[in-house]
Amino acid sequence: MKPLNLLLTLLLPPFALATPIRSMFLFKDVLKSNTTALTTSGFNTLMIFGIGVLSNGDIKYYSNTPGSSDVVIASNGTYVGGDSLSTKVRSFKSLPSSTITRVEISMNSQHITPLTPLLASNFRALKAAWSLDAVNNDDESIYDVSSTVAFAKMLASNSSSGGGGYRYTISPYTNTRFWTSVTSQLNKSLKEPDLVMDRVYLQCYDGGAGNNPASWQSALGGIKVVPLVWVTNDSKPGQGTTAAQARSKFSGWNKGSALAGGGYWNDFDIEKMKLSYKDYGDALTSVFP
Repeated sequence: MKPLNLLLTLLLPPFALATPIRSMFLFKDVLKSNTTALTTSGFNTLMIFGIGVLSNGDIKYYSNTPGSSDVVIASNGTYVGGDSLSTKVRSFKSLPSSTITRVEISMNSQHITPLTPLLASNFRALKAAWSLDAVNNDDESIYDVSSTVAFAKMLASNSSSGGGGYRYTISPYTNTRFWTSVTSQLNKSLKEPDLVMDRVYLQCYDGGAGNNPASWQSALGGIKVVPLVWVTNDSKPGQGTTAAQARSKFSGWNKGSALAGGGYWNDFDIEKMKLSYKDYGDALTSVFP
């Protein structure tokens, strides 16, 4: 190890030297997404949005796309989402030219009880079928610490009653106190590579437009943050960010306090607005190479 790298290793937290995160949330039905663009434009993390747990413990994928259907993807401890869907999701990482190294599923409600062995087996089946790495919590309304922590620990467990060893991530936009409590409980006495909750994707648009990544990093005990911006869109045009604007924002935030990377909400708008994945990817790689 060179002297400078050794010095940095001694002085910085374990996650500080990790590969910069360049992420994209997939709001569009993944069966209809542009696989080539997503896997060759500089992104290394994809987040599949719209996963939910039903009252019987089944796991469902909500496609959020006109002309597509919602589908149950795990039931009775077995993957039931079909070969086309699993092949598409697995291809994000497996294609020879792909830069994707991590795929997560994102859920926007995680007050999930009871945590049954059947539920755990469904998550194990889904992880294997889709080659998943993490489950993302996009809770924006419930904010129940105890059930959130219990669910994350179940997912992370490799025991016979666990979810199969998922990492756990969060996408907050407000309620710092809640997220600080969740983070501290999940990561107590742990360090990389053994953190349960290893990434924070901070919403810096819409309700989180005023968020300061540096402040959140401090509040969460120093874990590095990945700020998210919303691409140009026609749903809330005032919240949209061009690739050039994204580059400027990411650069400014990173200069203020070194970040883990950056990312976007979402692919549906990029394709609907006929934007360039490469332009948005280049904005990230220029700041987080």
